[in-house]
Amino acid sequence: MSNTNDELIRIDSVEGTGCVVRGDDVDTDRIIPARFMKVVTFDDMGRHAFEDARKAAKGKHPLDDERFSDAAILVVGQNFGCGSSREHAPQALMRFGFKAFVGGSFAEIFAGNCTSLGLPCVTLGDSDLAKLMGTVELDPAGKIEIDIRTRRLTCRAGEMSVGIPDGVRHQLLEGDWDATRVLMAAGDRIEKTAAALPYSPTA
Repeated sequence: MSNTNDELIRIDSVEGTGCVVRGDDVDTDRIIPARFMKVVTFDDMGRHAFEDARKAAKGKHPLDDERFSDAAILVVGQNFGCGSSREHAPQALMRFGFKAFVGGSFAEIFAGNCTSLGLPCVTLGDSDLAKLMGTVELDPAGKIEIDIRTRRLTCRAGEMSVGIPDGVRHQLLEGDWDATRVLMAAGDRIEKTAAALPYSPTA
């Protein structure tokens, strides 16, 4: 195995406009219906994000609202991403264009899957979350900045303190969230370890 010298991708902040999807306990089947999981790759999954909810809303779902068409940050309610553990949910949202999530709380497995894709999930208290949602809906072009290092979110409504677990914060800041790059970056050390073994690891 050779070292590709790929640099780890460190994520210390995410900036962009927002999109609000209101409601609590939004499960992964609503985010990406199971019938769209019969694929070999995730490439086209973004266009099916919230497919059934969008059809039911007849063009009035936030993801179909032109005001939010370039949004990079999805603002959600409590327990977002609950239900099944399908990785397809964050994959679909990422491929739709979202780079980070802000909510009241996130299902643990969903948040873990997001971290493995380099998608920060940060939390706000009820009051601040309500302010952020209202601000985004009032001014869709307004910028939001999430600073992972300082645990602060800045928007038109002001500066807010966000929650993010210490371990996840460390992974994002150090680039350890990307398991493949971590492995490739350790190529030389892996070869040295393999050469020092008293047996052949390929035997």
